[in-house]
Amino acid sequence: MGRGRSGGEGTGRPRSVGELDELLRSLDGRGYKAYEALSGAWRFDDFELHFDHVQGDPYAAPTRIRVHLPADVAGFSGGPVRTPERARGTECFLAHAFAARAAQTSRSRGTGRSGEIRMMHPGQLVLATTALRLDDDGGVEARFTGGLPAKGRRIAGRHARELLLEDVPATVGASLRASEHDPAEVERHAAAAEDAEALRAGLAEEGLVAFVADGARLPRRSGIDDRPLEGDDVVPFRSPTSLRRTVRLPNVGEITGMGIPEGVTLIVGGGFHGKSTLLRALQDGVWNHRPGDGRELVATRADAVKVRAEDGRAVAGVDISGFIDGLPFNRDTTAFESPNASGSTSQAAAIVEALESGARTLLVDEDTSATNFMIRDRRMQLLVPSEGEPITPFVDRARELHEAFGVSTILVVGGSGDYLDMADLVIRMVEYRPVDATEAAHAVASAHPTGRRSEAARPFPKVPERRPLRSSIDPSRGRRSRSVKVPDDRTLLLGRDSIDLVAVEQLVLRGQIRTVGEALAWIATEFPSEAETVAAYLDAVEDAVAREGLDALSPYRVGDLAEVRRHEIAAALNRLRSLRVG
Repeated sequence: MGRGRSGGEGTGRPRSVGELDELLRSLDGRGYKAYEALSGAWRFDDFELHFDHVQGDPYAAPTRIRVHLPADVAGFSGGPVRTPERARGTECFLAHAFAARAAQTSRSRGTGRSGEIRMMHPGQLVLATTALRLDDDGGVEARFTGGLPAKGRRIAGRHARELLLEDVPATVGASLRASEHDPAEVERHAAAAEDAEALRAGLAEEGLVAFVADGARLPRRSGIDDRPLEGDDVVPFRSPTSLRRTVRLPNVGEITGMGIPEGVTLIVGGGFHGKSTLLRALQDGVWNHRPGDGRELVATRADAVKVRAEDGRAVAGVDISGFIDGLPFNRDTTAFESPNASGSTSQAAAIVEALESGARTLLVDEDTSATNFMIRDRRMQLLVPSEGEPITPFVDRARELHEAFGVSTILVVGGSGDYLDMADLVIRMVEYRPVDATEAAHAVASAHPTGRRSEAARPFPKVPERRPLRSSIDPSRGRRSRSVKVPDDRTLLLGRDSIDLVAVEQLVLRGQIRTVGEALAWIATEFPSEAETVAAYLDAVEDAVAREGLDALSPYRVGDLAEVRRHEIAAALNRLRSLRVG
């Protein structure tokens, strides 16, 4: 991962830890802004500490701090960093260790954020972040925040010395040195990341869109707690014999599990039998997971996108005519615009936008879909003839999307048997155990025809290339030319615009939302032309990150960016209410 640009942050010859001690003593009792004297680099015995941004007020965003341990001190070489994938697993292991130690060390030392030490926590995922990185030679850079202590708005020098000269070095020493960790545990994290990446990379060659290993534990503790559910009633995953595949991975060796092939796959079953649990594991399978998560060997192609209905979202110039055409008053749907899309139009737009960003696998749950978008049964067709119905439901397009465009679908369905006619594979969940019900489903469809007729009057159109106007993406706010904030787990504030990301379910961490915001700001400020295709914008962001790492997207060294895909960036762009298309 590249270091990116400094953005005018402190540089120059590192001063000694003794000088830091003297400075902190001299600052005691002075006004809080005197902390600015800390800016720059300080040399400790075995690492360098940098103040990249010093907070101006005890209630302001905390101070951004960066430490670097050289390779001979950190001690990470060989196996933990042998490949980029292994290094990523090691980085996330160290980030967990630092965050946990910081949580133990932090304590209130006065006003506002005084005394806190925090690093972005990677949760259950194994992602590239700016919080922690390993150099090619095994050195470690960690970025975190610290609340510089104050009493009121006066510097608390003694507490500052405890924080910076005792607590920070203790946290760094206990979490970022190889000698402090069990080598087997470090190897376990490095190997798990390498195996997961190898598993995902091999899916296309095997003709699969997803793989779920035997023994995987899929249920989560809750909708807001991504940790694995524990207890004797958690059912380990076991593939049906007909779908079982054997895969060889670099570290764990041969594993078996359920392979989901390209095409149209239905996940069916009674309520509370695990349909949505399986789909959620598949949608999160685009990311790697840490050992012990239960989904370490659940992998889904990186081009898989979860789509759903989203009443009230904005839509800007999307061709939804393949799903919705012939609206009253001759309203155009080849470049559909709406500040308040309905369930059906929003879901149609979501699918077309996903295809535009390069998705080749669609993940759909009946529970979060618009009913009239998904199906119109025979009785409703007779009551309301096709001449009066502008919607071509998804049931009439899913097979075509695969055959004409190579787009696969995995669909959770429990209320419409009409989908049985066009499914390549039907997985029935019975008490969290998958059963291959394809033959039974086809037999039912044959024995009980619904008489329903396809409503696809013409072929699904090729997705046109939209050209969003860069000037309609404005990250400025007040005197700031660039303002990106993430107030909660589902909202992005870009300049004066608020982007609701509730329906972008594959965003898991706040750091990912922050990255999405920085990517949009980068497009607005760095892209050379006013109107380019969505794909060109996304390609440019990916190229910049490939060259410089996530730092390429921000003008400052920050520690709260986490890896995202082009699909999440596109999803946020498409939900920007100010977006205009040329």
